[in-house]
Amino acid sequence: MYQKYKNIERVKPSGLELVDHLVGVNRVTKVTKGGRAFGFSAIVVVGDGNGVVGHGLGKSKDVASAIAKAIEDAKKNLVRIPIINETLPHEQKGKYGGARVFLKPASHGTGVIAGGAVRAVLDSVGVHDVLSKSQGSSNAHNVVKATFDALLQLRSARSIAKQRGISLDKVFNG
Repeated sequence: MYQKYKNIERVKPSGLELVDHLVGVNRVTKVTKGGRAFGFSAIVVVGDGNGVVGHGLGKSKDVASAIAKAIEDAKKNLVRIPIINETLPHEQKGKYGGARVFLKPASHGTGVIAGGAVRAVLDSVGVHDVLSKSQGSSNAHNVVKATFDALLQLRSARSIAKQRGISLDKVFNG
């Protein structure tokens, strides 16, 4: 799932206090010769509020089991996101399908300026001050994946210094 990203850190769910946010539930109808068969799909974001987050999709004939399956799927896809002073290290764009998301760090006290699916992801990560704009598709599945695309491209100053083989001080002061 995260093969195209270079420096991501996968996290095991054991020992973490994970909180889940339900992003959306969709009702799906299959028409058969005996009538209509209803099913549900749920997308859930789980996180510890301290940089660890994952998302999952669950499908079932009833809502409760679809949500439970989504939570289990999300726990299998946990990653660590770099956070500095409860905001992002730098601005970043992400896209998935027709959805595009722009995330920009904000000063302390700004809050989370984001809508729906983006807010659920950022709350789960533990970001408290951020500006965001969602463009294009408003499909919750694609917006969540576009937000993850932006978050997974974020790099901390420490990782940049390590990658370039220079000191942390030289990253900031040139």
